[in-house]
Amino acid sequence: MLGCSDSRVPAEMVFDQGLGDLFVIRVAGNVVAPSQVGSVEFAAAKFGTPLVVVLGHSRCGAIEATLDELRQPAVRQSRNLRSIVNRVRPSVEALLATELRDDPEALAREAVRANVRASVDHLRHGSEILEDLVASRGLRIVGAEYSLETGLVDFHDDALEAD
Repeated sequence: MLGCSDSRVPAEMVFDQGLGDLFVIRVAGNVVAPSQVGSVEFAAAKFGTPLVVVLGHSRCGAIEATLDELRQPAVRQSRNLRSIVNRVRPSVEALLATELRDDPEALAREAVRANVRASVDHLRHGSEILEDLVASRGLRIVGAEYSLETGLVDFHDDALEAD
């Protein structure tokens, strides 16, 4: 499970699992950087993990920070926060050129989904180890979104169909 570090989204509780039942990697915005790829590789190769879920969530602060930065760049921002924003930026930037820019709620919702898709794609195609495990062992890498409002998880159809 690659999820957001937001304390409102504890993967074990979301999926009704006990501590130690899931291999959970948490980082703001569920972004994929080399250390997250390495962690997923470790879980899949060492423990035979059959499923990797990239779990985004509604009202994600990292997504909101990225949208804010794209609308009005901050004069001063920590380089560490900027690194998260820069990882989210490519997946959401194009959305601001659509009619979604006029509907903040829809924009945020679609940005969360676009970011999850980008993270899934990065894991599927950014690691020879994971690519091999997909081909040889049937490892599945899918995206999902947790709704803070309803408590439900929506698995993205495009992520399931792409495998």
